[in-house]
Amino acid sequence: MRCVVLILVLLAGCAPKSHPQLIVGMELAYPPFETTDTRGQPAGVSVDLARDLGQSLGREVQIQNIPFDGLILSLQTHKIDLIISSMTETAERSKAVAFSQPYLTTGLCLLVGKNSPIQTMADADQPGRVLVVKKGTTGHVYATDKVRNARVLVLDREAACVLEVVQGKADAFIYDQISTYENWRRNSETTRPLLQPFQQESWAIGLRQDDTELRRQVNQFLQDYKAHGGFEKLGDHYLAEQKAAFKKLGYPFYF
Repeated sequence: MRCVVLILVLLAGCAPKSHPQLIVGMELAYPPFETTDTRGQPAGVSVDLARDLGQSLGREVQIQNIPFDGLILSLQTHKIDLIISSMTETAERSKAVAFSQPYLTTGLCLLVGKNSPIQTMADADQPGRVLVVKKGTTGHVYATDKVRNARVLVLDREAACVLEVVQGKADAFIYDQISTYENWRRNSETTRPLLQPFQQESWAIGLRQDDTELRRQVNQFLQDYKAHGGFEKLGDHYLAEQKAAFKKLGYPFYF
C-alpha cells in the first residue's frame, strides 16, 4: 500500500503544471467593445481579444467587470493581470501603467444637439456653453486641461452624458468617435455627430510596470494577431456598419 501511495505522489509531481488564469479587467458598459450578451455574459471586441490572447498564452481567461476609473488601482493591487477596456494610452496613465504597443487608433470628437450651431471644438468652448464628459475618460482629461471658457459637467455614466445633450441641458458631449457615432445613431432625431477628431488617440493594453515578460508576450501576440487578420475579423464581426459608414465619410477606421 505504501508503494502505491508513493507511486501516486511521484506521478502527481510529474504532472504538467497548469498555467494560472489570466484575469482581465474591463468595464462591461461600452458596446460593442465591452458589454454583456443576452445571458449576462461578457461579450464584445475586447472580450474576444482577451480570450484570443489567453489562448495564445495557454491560459484560461477570467473577465472582471470593474468601473473604468477603478481599473488602474485594481491592476496595481494585483486584483487583475491586465486591462483591456478601450483604454487610451496617455502620459499621465503611463506613470502608473505599462502599456502594450497600440492596437487601435481613434480620436476625441463631439456629440451636439441636432440644431446646434457648433461645428468645431473651438465653437463648443465658449462662455455660456456646457460641455459634458464621462468621469475618468480622456474626454474628461482634455476638458480639465484645455477647456477655458465653457462650463464642464462631469458624470459617471455615458448614457447620462448623452441624455444631457438629448435634453438640451448640455451643448456637447466630448467622447471617442465610435461611441459618438453609436450615440448619434440611437438619438438621430435630437443629436448630430461631429466625427472629425480634434485629438488623435491610441488604445493599448495596460499592464503592471514590473511585468516585463507578460508585456513582451502581449506585444508579440498583438503583432501576430494583426499580421494574421485577427483585428480585421473582429471589425467585420462587430463593426461592419461602422466601418462602411466611416469609409463613406472619409475617416480612417480603427484597426
